[in-house]
Amino acid sequence: MTPEPQELPERSHEELLGILARAEPERLKAFAEPLIAELPEIEVRENRTGLVMLPMRDTAQGRHFHLGEVLMSEARIAAGGLEGYGMRRGRDLEAAMAMALVDLAVALGVAHDRCAAFVTAEDLAQAEADRETLRRVEATRVDMETF
Repeated sequence: MTPEPQELPERSHEELLGILARAEPERLKAFAEPLIAELPEIEVRENRTGLVMLPMRDTAQGRHFHLGEVLMSEARIAAGGLEGYGMRRGRDLEAAMAMALVDLAVALGVAHDRCAAFVTAEDLAQAEADRETLRRVEATRVDMETF
């Protein structure tokens, strides 16, 4: 019988992967490394880089188009009947594997409190970085009515 995946409180799997995909690579790798010893035997199913089309939406006409290709690193691992997944921008296979390890640990309920704390800390750091970026963008906004 395959165990049911367990989600972190108040986060969907998609939100979890989104946070991990943007996590600072060195922090993510340092956090994931000790999880290996706590997980059952891991099977690496995929560990590769490749190009992925970047979809965008034209806000004026509402049409979708592909802006170009983006280099991505992808990892899939399995243990205990569940799978962990990681996909990150760039050629950092270690970071993709670290992301997959955290995803698998969450699914298996391994180190749940530590994983929840790590993901929450990353989420808060990313939200602050986004606010700072928006603050800097807003500072460059020009009110055309004043000209």
